[in-house]
Amino acid sequence: MERILKLDHTDARSYFLKQESYFNSDLPTYFVFENLLRVVAAEIGEKDLNEFYSKRPIGEGKTKTNFPSQFEDVNHKFLNNKDGKFTWRPLQLIHPALYVSLVNKITQKENWKTIVSRFAVFQENKMIRCYSIPLRSENQQSDRATSISQWWQSIEQQSLELALKYEYVLMTDISDCYGSIYSHSVPWAIHTKKEAKEKRNNKTLIGNVIDKHLQDMAYGQTNGIPQGSVLMDFIAEMVLGYADVELSKEIKNLKLTDYEIIRYRDDYRIFSNNPQIAEKITKLLTEVLVKLGMGLNAKKTIMSNNIINNSIKPDKLYWISSRKSATGIQEHLLIIHKLSEEYPNSGSLSKALGKFYNRMKGINETHQNIVVLVSILTDIMYKSPRTYPIASAILSKLLSLIQNDKKKNKILNLIYKKFEKIPNTGHLKIWLQRVTIKLDPNRKYTEKLCEKVVNKNPNLQIWNSDWLKTNLKKIIETTPIIDHSVINDIDEVIAKEEVELFKQEYNDLEEKSE
Repeated sequence: MERILKLDHTDARSYFLKQESYFNSDLPTYFVFENLLRVVAAEIGEKDLNEFYSKRPIGEGKTKTNFPSQFEDVNHKFLNNKDGKFTWRPLQLIHPALYVSLVNKITQKENWKTIVSRFAVFQENKMIRCYSIPLRSENQQSDRATSISQWWQSIEQQSLELALKYEYVLMTDISDCYGSIYSHSVPWAIHTKKEAKEKRNNKTLIGNVIDKHLQDMAYGQTNGIPQGSVLMDFIAEMVLGYADVELSKEIKNLKLTDYEIIRYRDDYRIFSNNPQIAEKITKLLTEVLVKLGMGLNAKKTIMSNNIINNSIKPDKLYWISSRKSATGIQEHLLIIHKLSEEYPNSGSLSKALGKFYNRMKGINETHQNIVVLVSILTDIMYKSPRTYPIASAILSKLLSLIQNDKKKNKILNLIYKKFEKIPNTGHLKIWLQRVTIKLDPNRKYTEKLCEKVVNKNPNLQIWNSDWLKTNLKKIIETTPIIDHSVINDIDEVIAKEEVELFKQEYNDLEEKSE
């Protein structure tokens, strides 16, 4: 694996224009965006995006330029419920023209040099280590899988090592990090606050360029950045790296030395032999973040003198200690259901469901009560939206064991009705459509991406492009983002390759560590 900061500006541009960098959450494999990004990039070239802005008449033969910040729904947003209750994570598909333009600006040679140099400053204090800079995979793992495995290889393992050196760990994270990032803090991060304020009207300053693009995506708003892309993860790291620098200054002013901090994006682990020092650093961190419009999550702020126990995620510890060999399929699923009750939405839960899928995939007939299995599985999904992809794969397998199409449809209707109780479940509907696409391709789902799968009408648009000139607008509106050949080729049962994040060697590595 290779940190993207090690890439030159050309390779960095190629990296950000990949499909999995554009949207790094889970979608069925028939959603394809890379070709759209490619043709948009070819059309824009090295030009400024404002050369493609459309104009509107204002009377007497006069016109006025349209700006993306004047239009709503420039990005496509859909909500992923986080807990089966009232917490949602807004995912966004960034408007392709804005995305390509921003990638082009960031990866211009001098701009990329400026950004990479600034990250070197962020990392000067060796007592504060960040492990969430996006990575490029150098094997068959996806970039996303490589980045997530960094948690296990660096955060968990290094935390265990630090138990030799320190007695206490304070764990905390930022509340609604992406939704709280102030767009003006990006130029502060890249150029320092003083220089950014002095050059706030310099439209070529890369920090200001990024700030402007973020506002263009958000109807002119300055609070929050989109979630769902590696590019936005990278921009978040700029602001969080700047926070590391400011925190380092405050710690140095107080002459604190008995500490080490590990950060993975907005998750912090503060180690010390003195709990008062860890608490003092947390207070300093709070003060730094408040100046950037962010704050710590009080409910997730925990001090512990058991570093070993707290270095490993509690869901993983629970699963290691409680799992057993289940002889029956229903018993196996009930054990996983118990895990979902104790640790909903956890990584261990997704992994346990992956192993259950492996058990089920070779079964072509069973005397088990399929409706009961579907009921248990649906309840897991209901409270753990993170499991939608792998649970959908299991659901498709269970439905394939039912020969009666009428019974299948009845079960699907019950599932749909159950999830209708949760508002704003666009991500779920996308995966339910994958379950039904071969069984009932015309089944309707009230999510625009789902409508795009079955409706070839070019008037159905994902992004608002009314601010663009005709040529670029037409490219975006007519370039397919659904590969119907994939839909034709996929099976009724969702293959594990469609939903599997990690290749087998990573799973084997984790199992050996257990």
